[in-house]
Amino acid sequence: MINYSWRDFDKSVEHIANKCKFLDFSGIYGVPRGGLCLAVALSHKLKINLISNPIKNSLIVDDVYETGFTLNTFKDIEGAMFFVLFSKIKPTWWNTVHISEKREWIVFPWEDTINLQSDRDEYIKKRGIS
Repeated sequence: MINYSWRDFDKSVEHIANKCKFLDFSGIYGVPRGGLCLAVALSHKLKINLISNPIKNSLIVDDVYETGFTLNTFKDIEGAMFFVLFSKIKPTWWNTVHISEKREWIVFPWEDTINLQSDRDEYIKKRGIS
């Protein structure tokens, strides 16, 4: 299990901001729900408007790339750039700050730790991970 702290998050925001600071984006879109905290933080840091739908030349962010199901939805948006905090596979067309093991459970600071075990059990059951 990875306990990802607010300090870790701030370092990741800084890392992404440094990679993107000279690029011109039409806006930043955070994939609900996991990408929203990251999108808001980057919006402030880079002074880029937060947008409610991904558009051409936007920065699209999420918390985790696992199966690709979510980000693949946006893959063909012209000029878009993609960042995730964690990727569970080696990135090809998206960018990541951290690479983690496929089975690694990540606890983000904004998550409800009271329901941590039941959330993890449901996740494992849903994906057939043993």
